[in-house]
Amino acid sequence: MFGAGRIKIAVIGATGSVGSSVLDICGMFPDRFQVTALACRSNASSLLDLARRFGVSYACLFAPSDAKNCEASEFKKYGIELLTGREGLESIASLSDVDHVVFASSGTDAITSLQRALKSDKDVSLANKESIVAAGQWVMPLVRRPDQLRPLDSEHSAIWQCLRDEPQSLVSRILLTASGGPFRDWTPDRMRDITPADALKHPVWAMGAKITIDSATLMNKGIECIEAMQLFNQPASGVEALIHPSSQVHGIVIFKDSTMKLLSYKPDMRIPAAAALAWPDRIPLGERDEFRAPEMREWSLNFSRPDTNRFPCLRIALDAARVGGAYPPLLIGADEVAVNAFLKGHIPFLTISNIIERTLEEYSGAKPSTLEDAIELISLGGRMAESIITASGG
Repeated sequence: MFGAGRIKIAVIGATGSVGSSVLDICGMFPDRFQVTALACRSNASSLLDLARRFGVSYACLFAPSDAKNCEASEFKKYGIELLTGREGLESIASLSDVDHVVFASSGTDAITSLQRALKSDKDVSLANKESIVAAGQWVMPLVRRPDQLRPLDSEHSAIWQCLRDEPQSLVSRILLTASGGPFRDWTPDRMRDITPADALKHPVWAMGAKITIDSATLMNKGIECIEAMQLFNQPASGVEALIHPSSQVHGIVIFKDSTMKLLSYKPDMRIPAAAALAWPDRIPLGERDEFRAPEMREWSLNFSRPDTNRFPCLRIALDAARVGGAYPPLLIGADEVAVNAFLKGHIPFLTISNIIERTLEEYSGAKPSTLEDAIELISLGGRMAESIITASGG
């Protein structure tokens, strides 16, 4: 019978770019996946459109508008139960009608829902960096079984897939690749005049503004390195970044016997999404021209070390990882504010790293002892960065 044995999926962050990639895969393979619940922050009309398209039973708005009752009645017309707020997200994450929960949202709002999903023994796909970078010590111990938590970001997915059936104890080093962003070959003098429009032109990926700027500064790669340390139980010395302009290889694992594995695929977020949703199976994406792997003769396997003098955000992030404690969540908060200030034209591109580094240098408090402490440190990092920007006339 059609639909028998389908994996029941909930997507939190359904209206964003990663959520769209996940839903594309679900739509391509309706015999494998049944979308039963969707959630987003506040875009009620897009959420309703998606909910109707996939025929879901549950939807959640984390921050509904003032027209909450009107929104609920609109969803109800189509037999969809609308939930709201943090409690609504946590309910979505633990529904008996859900086998697999996808966390494709940014920020810290869904961390308790992630915890709830893991405690409920759901399979989880994760593309939320804050959940691991700031709160990894309160999330990772909740993983009950191998491959219950599946990375969605392309680099972490590549590492995860390279480690298939390989004990993490045999890993020597993990290498995450980066395209180098739009300014990879720019001189320091030229970089002084970078505008937001320049920085939003990523050479490979189409992403939101914040993550595109983070990719241009290489902060995104630094944050991904911190995340990899948590996801794959590696020390700070065991994770590195590598510049790979063609973005054909997404991750490399070097083992203790000096052998290595790497994973290559076209830069399309739907490929790691398919890997996470179907695990341990592999969906036949290669039968479609849009996903087909390049011929070996078309490969360009050029790698180089990142220049942390021109891109200090990577160094700052790796330093925060080595020190640990309060510094990764402070980094997240300070980066958010500094990037927003650049996008608004309040500070130059090269000042982003200065603001973040000063924030970390000026902190003299304790490390977090609870999840609430870690989340508050993100906010504190943002407030400290704002004060630094204001004091400097930005």
